Amino acid sequence: MSDTEMRAGEVALPFDPAETTFAGVIRIGQLSTPWARGNCPKYLNQARDRGGVFQAHVDMPFRPALLGLEPGMTVVLLYWMGQARRDLLVQAPAHRSEPTGTFALRSPARPNPFAMAVVRLVAIDRESGVLELDAADAFDGTILLDIKPWLPSIDMPRHTEK
Repeated sequence: MSDTEMRAGEVALPFDPAETTFAGVIRIGQLSTPWARGNCPKYLNQARDRGGVFQAHVDMPFRPALLGLEPGMTVVLLYWMGQARRDLLVQAPAHRSEPTGTFALRSPARPNPFAMAVVRLVAIDRESGVLELDAADAFDGTILLDIKPWLPSIDMPRHTEK
């Protein structure tokens, strides 16, 4: 099967995202949260504790990709922390006793400010493309890049004794 052939039931975009932006990364929607600079929780558990209305708004051409998602499912959101610094390789967060390399932190400040969150879908309106989430720790309007199902059989690391 070639890369351009489609299987029964598949739906494709009318354009190739790789031809529209660097590295083929495009927005599929945006997040709606109560957070802005100065009041955003640093972690999802803090967002869950504080509460609020959390939504992912999926843009029109991507809404067919919501097929198969159901309320109660756990999903991974990938999003772009566009207001974060991109030049820090070692950071000194307040919660750490020593400076730590960016790749050992969940900080949004990184060379490519991709972020991820594992959240539960509370409700889905496929027609409007609105997903209600149990929490989000991003600024209102943050660009959504992807949604993936979280699958314990695939996503849980195997525990081995050393």
